[in-house]
Amino acid sequence: MIKLAITAILLLMVAMLLNLNLLVYAIYSIVGVLLICSWVTSRWSQDVTATRRKIPQQVEIGDDVSVAVDVAHVGTLPISWILIDDMLEKRAIVSKVPAIKVNGDNIAIDQMAPGAVHQLRYSINFKRRGYYQIGPVVIETGDLLGLNRRFKVLTEPVYVTVLPQVAVVGRYDIASRRPIGEVVMTHRLFEDPTRIAGVRKYQNGDSLSRVHWRATARTGTLQSKVFEPSTLAGATIAVDFHVDAFDPDHEPVRSELAIKCAASIADTLQRMGQQVGLVSNATDAADRIRLHGWRSDERTRDAAKQSAKMADGSDRLNPVVVPTRKSPEQMAHILKALARMELSNGLALPDLLFETQAQIPRDATVIAIVSKIKMENAVALGGLVRQGYSVEVIVNCFSEEEFLQTSGPLINQGVACRHLKDDSSIMTICEKRAAARRNP
Repeated sequence: MIKLAITAILLLMVAMLLNLNLLVYAIYSIVGVLLICSWVTSRWSQDVTATRRKIPQQVEIGDDVSVAVDVAHVGTLPISWILIDDMLEKRAIVSKVPAIKVNGDNIAIDQMAPGAVHQLRYSINFKRRGYYQIGPVVIETGDLLGLNRRFKVLTEPVYVTVLPQVAVVGRYDIASRRPIGEVVMTHRLFEDPTRIAGVRKYQNGDSLSRVHWRATARTGTLQSKVFEPSTLAGATIAVDFHVDAFDPDHEPVRSELAIKCAASIADTLQRMGQQVGLVSNATDAADRIRLHGWRSDERTRDAAKQSAKMADGSDRLNPVVVPTRKSPEQMAHILKALARMELSNGLALPDLLFETQAQIPRDATVIAIVSKIKMENAVALGGLVRQGYSVEVIVNCFSEEEFLQTSGPLINQGVACRHLKDDSSIMTICEKRAAARRNP
């Protein structure tokens, strides 16, 4: 448009210098048409609004979500044509294994008279867990001569969390020598300050919080409280979600199996009243949301869509952490975190364990779900064992040969291994541990 205006001004100056009246008139006419077309197109884009009906923010795999968008023309000039596009993530639709299926049309072209409302109706079937963006609504309009185009983002997007599937498991023995439930420790490495076992004579180094003042008053000498030892129960689930850990030819099958296994173990421990937590080197899909707001003055439709969509990746290196604890809401937090996890090229497994070790309690088993084990990964897991942690690794691979190759370095480090072959293996692992407990 600017180039055209500069060209018209130059031609007008030449025509006036050469006294070409007919050319001057033609240039005036062209400039007038351009100004009128630009004004009309601008009015059309400003006179359109959109409203979206609320949709569920959290659904399960297989659910259908109905989307309803009403685009209204609130101006006084009829719109010759308008293209309405309710954006959806392309990579969720066009991929080797589509994550969503769209029933109906999320794009429409229409003419709109003043006061008209175009209703956009379609539904989305979610086939895989994840964090999906729906919207925003982007419109395109222009004059009949094709001289001007306007693009506008009408609504902010909404985000839907699709929770992972959970295999219902009756029991899960989280460590080879640890039955389900609380196990009193034979040595007092950890003590529970809420459970007093008795009193003893004060010893140098005892803190003032340990002093039993009533017993001290009765005996006349300082007495200290003796606490019950802590109990061993629950688990911290560590999921290796580095992109190098998964074979692209087997995706997204293996990564989704790892998520389902983690969700199933967490659900089992939660229902048994044990503490449970989650750590992972995955990327949180919510980090891909653009924070700069929605621009409405883009010059092309692709640019308008680009300004409002989620980024393709994230440079966030912080691990995903759900602290290990007992809480009625714990499973909801874990499922939401698992739903939003995406493969990352950031932290490797040893880096993840180093970053999160301070947040992993020693009174819970560390259950690591891995797909490939490098020597540095095995050494990092073995390091936890040498520091007193109870560690178990679930190897996520299909072939027995690959499992044996992967488990070798882990066994040398004193780490117990299980084989996660397919969906049925989630139940098989638990049944074997329950049977081992009944038949010691």
